[in-house]
Amino acid sequence: MAEDGLYLGLISGTSMDGIDAALVALEKGRPRLLHAHAHPWPESLRRRLREAAAGSPLTAEAFGDLDHRVGAAFAEAAMTLLRESGISPSRIKALGSHGQTLWHRPTGAAPFSLQVGDPNLIAQRTGITTVADFRRRDMAAGGEGAPLVPLLHGALFARSDRSRVVLNLGGIANITVLPAGKGVTAAFDSGPANCLMDGWIRHHLKRPFDAQGAWGAGGTVDPVLLTRLLDDPYFRRRPPKSTGTDYFSLTWLEKHLDTASLSAQGVQATLAALTARSVADAVRRWAPGTREVLVCGGGRHNRHLIGLLKRHLPEARIEGTESEGVDPDWLEAMAFAWLAAATLSGEPGNLPAATGAHRPVVLGGIYPA
Repeated sequence: MAEDGLYLGLISGTSMDGIDAALVALEKGRPRLLHAHAHPWPESLRRRLREAAAGSPLTAEAFGDLDHRVGAAFAEAAMTLLRESGISPSRIKALGSHGQTLWHRPTGAAPFSLQVGDPNLIAQRTGITTVADFRRRDMAAGGEGAPLVPLLHGALFARSDRSRVVLNLGGIANITVLPAGKGVTAAFDSGPANCLMDGWIRHHLKRPFDAQGAWGAGGTVDPVLLTRLLDDPYFRRRPPKSTGTDYFSLTWLEKHLDTASLSAQGVQATLAALTARSVADAVRRWAPGTREVLVCGGGRHNRHLIGLLKRHLPEARIEGTESEGVDPDWLEAMAFAWLAAATLSGEPGNLPAATGAHRPVVLGGIYPA
């Protein structure tokens, strides 16, 4: 079992809305959130990251520059969190840094997952032993490198007397299946969550996201477009499977659009319907009999989207993970603190049922303080 103590987790997800930093106390293998901090990206850096994730070519010099700047931002996020919490860096046993994903290609002849955020820089600037590069060892073992949080979902939310699903609504939606008394039996990315809605409203209204889903709620779903989008082969693939915003991008969306006949608000309404339908279809297909869906991630705050999910899954109680005492905004950052502890203790951090790896493996590289 991982050693008890204080750990720190850092992640910027596919939405790129900021760096999430979580200070966690590990007690008998169970993490407890002590303090959290949302660290903003400098707008110029966020813009460059989004361009890179959308497929803009990067020279070796530009890649190196991004890797350095993201590492520096992650280190600053960690130190800001510690200043706010009054905790000395010397008390932190390890820091788990996910980094910022630029590209995730888990299939093909040469699968890879690319994150930036130099862990050497983070370890040097914080004085904290840093664990990073979590995904590629799972991929080397035949897995997709994602999702990595389901092992923690099982530890926190599995119950012997009820079947549950944990639904993370970040840029991408992912699902962890927890049948009664069985732990995690499957976990996978179901498709887009907020990434397309965020990109569409940024393009048309210059807003970072659709607050509470209000713009989408005011539009009319186009059934022809929704059918086209749901016909994408990804939705029919069997788990294990994972995806990213490099796939579900505005370029992907625009291939299906007939802009002459669709209003921008109608497209937003259809994108919300796409997320709700694809999630509901995945739950019904791969977690039949589920009566509880625990939601985390930024999409937890999208009232319109949650309402659509309740409409499509009327048999299930849908509520945030706060109902279980876990803040839905910080679960992923907590997970990378927890994974760092596992790596330091030599424990596997992947779940083959989720990633498709041939076996459990210890994840990531260790960069000593």
